[in-house]
Amino acid sequence: MHVVVCIKSVPETTEVQFDPITGTMLREGIGAEINPFDMYALEEGLRLVATHGGTVTALCMGPPQAQRELREALAMGCHQAVLLSGRGFAGSDTWATAYALSRAIDALQPVDLVLCGKQAIDGDTGQVGPGIANQLGLPQLTYVWRIRELEPAAGRIVVERLLEEGTEVVSAGLPAVVTVLKGINTPRYPTRRGLRRARATEIPVWAPEDLPGADPALLGLDGSPTQVVRVFTPPRRSGQAQLFEGDTEESVAALVEQLLADKVV
Repeated sequence: MHVVVCIKSVPETTEVQFDPITGTMLREGIGAEINPFDMYALEEGLRLVATHGGTVTALCMGPPQAQRELREALAMGCHQAVLLSGRGFAGSDTWATAYALSRAIDALQPVDLVLCGKQAIDGDTGQVGPGIANQLGLPQLTYVWRIRELEPAAGRIVVERLLEEGTEVVSAGLPAVVTVLKGINTPRYPTRRGLRRARATEIPVWAPEDLPGADPALLGLDGSPTQVVRVFTPPRRSGQAQLFEGDTEESVAALVEQLLADKVV
């Protein structure tokens, strides 16, 4: 069984800046980490392969420094990793990202299962996983918090989805795309042996021209149907504070009187 886990390199901080012209994130000088939701997808892929046999491939699209996150995935136990990186990918929206990842998954065939985190913490759209499924023409199982059954030989998977009104049990044929929630497992830490292996492993870097059948016009900023018109920081809220002096009883009485006077209560 071959499981592909799509991960994203996201900023370690919320204090990010954007290019005022293109509206894309400026990553220079900002630390990065594996998107937290993708850590659960990695762990689930490793657990499934430990049970059923096979390999796990970590796939990431990002700048060259995203190799660091892929090496962490290798240190956790992934068997191989691939980085999509190049100017042709820059500025991709969720549609173009899903398109690029789907073409890479095609190049990694045969693939039995694609795992993703439910969303990335920097974009919070939750669109890439379903977008990959759409591009590949595969069934998509989203908001999964438990994989009940997996039968690679029979080509069948049964999952439990967590919804606002309860849970839902769904089955689908393989291959399929699954997006997981954080409650599905507890991600492991990289081992010392894994770290040594990760440092020694060469990670292939695929440029747009390395993706079989990929249309360059559908990649990157030019291939993104959504465009950022303007990026701005909302103005800080202004406010005033009033302090009530005296002991607790006097302060509470003064506060209640002020609230009544202001018709708040």
